[in-house]
Amino acid sequence: MRYKLGAGLVVAALLAAPLILYPVFLMKVLCFCLFACAFNLLLGFTGLNSFGHAAFFGGAAYVAGWALRDAGLPVEAGLVLAVLFAALTGLVVGWLAIRRQGIYFTMITLALAQMLYFVFLQAKFTGGEDGLQGIPRGRLFGLIDLSQDLHLYYLVLALTVAGFLLVVRAVHSPFGQVLKAVRDNEARAVSLGFHADQIKLLAFVLSAALAGLAGALKALVLGFATLSDVHWAMSGLVVLMTLVGGVGTLTGPVVGAILIIALEDKMGEIGSALADLTRIEWFRSLGDSVTMVLGLIFVLCVLLFRRGLVGELVAWWQSRRAAASG
Repeated sequence: MRYKLGAGLVVAALLAAPLILYPVFLMKVLCFCLFACAFNLLLGFTGLNSFGHAAFFGGAAYVAGWALRDAGLPVEAGLVLAVLFAALTGLVVGWLAIRRQGIYFTMITLALAQMLYFVFLQAKFTGGEDGLQGIPRGRLFGLIDLSQDLHLYYLVLALTVAGFLLVVRAVHSPFGQVLKAVRDNEARAVSLGFHADQIKLLAFVLSAALAGLAGALKALVLGFATLSDVHWAMSGLVVLMTLVGGVGTLTGPVVGAILIIALEDKMGEIGSALADLTRIEWFRSLGDSVTMVLGLIFVLCVLLFRRGLVGELVAWWQSRRAAASG
């Protein structure tokens, strides 16, 4: 009963949020929540630390932008093409990378992602350093005008929730149990007859496809796709979101994405408020020191909250229940 009540309150809050907060900011947060959940499927439940997920996120943003602006395709077709691009790219990158483990896997994904970065830098359809500007939102099914922020918000919300539920379903399915077995002890999983490489490749492609959906939605929301979307720093950002929220938890990446994006967008306002409250003018410079603040948060989480915010909360709650039952 409590879970149903909590879920109902979350749904009500999500539906009412654009009436209180700026819808474009909320949509950006939702896009990064989906991106972080996609990455967590790979790192948290498969044990593969990719440092090249920006290739799928940013690449899909470029494909969606080209399809909507230059090819004149409808929104649905643009999103589908973007997800297909991310999935196919994930298939190629994953097929090459899963042959190695640990740091070697990470470095291969980084190298391949940087290769794609330079492809997008040189390609004509991407706009080079200027990126793709003026991506139209179009109309959903030819009926719903997505230039209205509220209409687009509910589309982004629906797709983000659908992506999150897909991750939840995958994790709690027999496939998810096999993923965890491969993560915890790959040699034992292989000895039981599972094809570890095929399972990891499937997880990689699914993660890439969801990351691509997040990138395509971001391009649709903001109306542009730039090189920063495919840069290695974007891969580092999604790693930070996942670690801060809690690797291997379902809601941890969501919490991490909300925290990081809110800090990036609102750091200047937070600094001004602190300066007015404490009369310390140095706080006003926080808006120009976002990277430093994010780095400090990462260090604190590694030192004090190694399971992430949600992971530590879950561990505390389980220990409390164990103590109460004992």
